[in-house]
Amino acid sequence: MRTIASRRPSTPAAAIGLVLLGSIVTLPTRAAAQQVTFTKDVAPILHRSCASCHRPGDIAPMALVTYSDVRPWARAIKDRVARRQMPPWFIDRHIGIQQYKNDPSLSDIEIATIVGWVDAGAPQGNPAEMPPAPQFGSHDGWDIGVPDVVVRYPAYTVPATGPDLYPNVYAKFGTTEDRYIKAIQSRPVGEVSRKVVHHALSYSVTPGSTEDAGGNTDDDNPAGGQQFLVEYASGKRGEIYPADSGVLLKAGQDARVSYHLHSIGEEVKAEFELGIVFYPKGVVPKHVRWTKQLAQPQTALDIAPGGVTRVDGYERLNKPAVITAFQPHMHIRGKYQCLELIYPGQPVRTETVTCAAWDYNWHTIYNYADDAAPIVPAGTLLHVISWMDNSTGNKFNPDPKNWVGNGGRTIDEMAFSWIGWYDLTDDEYKEKLAERKALRRERTAQ
Repeated sequence: MRTIASRRPSTPAAAIGLVLLGSIVTLPTRAAAQQVTFTKDVAPILHRSCASCHRPGDIAPMALVTYSDVRPWARAIKDRVARRQMPPWFIDRHIGIQQYKNDPSLSDIEIATIVGWVDAGAPQGNPAEMPPAPQFGSHDGWDIGVPDVVVRYPAYTVPATGPDLYPNVYAKFGTTEDRYIKAIQSRPVGEVSRKVVHHALSYSVTPGSTEDAGGNTDDDNPAGGQQFLVEYASGKRGEIYPADSGVLLKAGQDARVSYHLHSIGEEVKAEFELGIVFYPKGVVPKHVRWTKQLAQPQTALDIAPGGVTRVDGYERLNKPAVITAFQPHMHIRGKYQCLELIYPGQPVRTETVTCAAWDYNWHTIYNYADDAAPIVPAGTLLHVISWMDNSTGNKFNPDPKNWVGNGGRTIDEMAFSWIGWYDLTDDEYKEKLAERKALRRERTAQ
């Protein structure tokens, strides 16, 4: 087990105050004697933290690779990075684990560099100092590399107006042998599809099973012929599993996507695709990597108008495990969420490992670094604490005078986390714990 020096929000107001999306970062002062330029100072930052989305053909509305790309957006970039709204990374920097595999966030010094560059007139600098443009390969926008299999679902027509829709759409994987998945990503195809897809859950289903006929769409049920694979929601990127872990895709399975769609005032066709990278043939990873929506509240949500409501959910892990990823999930009144671990035994010991502000436009998955991922014993309780802001202070709130309950519609609310993990045997748990303690001693000595 692990101990992290952390402070925990004790009240909803305290929690929301810790990370406010609109707050301005206090920046260190950069020496005025050295002029900040795009080619020497700013381009390396944007290439590392922004260009993976801000490049031609990807999710962002503009490219931020070359000086001509960036210069028209200089003031907007300054505002967004100073407020830590971009890059979209909302981890509370004062609580719990701070080491993640996919962290694009900027340091205070990097933010100061961008702000100073804009304030100085956004000079280009010496073109010879421009770093090479980042190379993302011929991935066609895939975060997971070149997929071994791409499933393109038939287009689904979304009417101009009407209630939210929850259809199932089917396609074929076309696989003829069992293979283990190493990385996976699902995504809408094109800007219009991104506007109408609230979320989409992808499954493998056995042809002719009850699930394939339109049954249960939310839970794993391998015995009944269904296996959950991956979730998409606005802003979510691909999932690359930890080393030596994966998910089995059986031969001959059908692919199903279970949509939540909403109308946008014009009739459009929602198009969606799923990409998979496999382990080499015959390779069986040591661990099965699970992803599920966990720690949902045990009672119905009861969110009063005009204020902030705290919601708690719990889930017990029956085996020792390594928790690999945390992804909050709420709707438009969501503000902030924490993952707390409650360890078995007496006296009771708790640990807040992750807290993050919430932005409905960015369903970000936070993948823990291998040497920071929580290693937990059997019987550990996952405690997910969510804060819902149903006041006028929430600019995204459509009606702060209305009570809100739980439900699948965009205007309803949810409060749980997508948790990624893999189980351990008792011996593996002891071994990993010993390795983690040895690593800490080594770092302390250094």
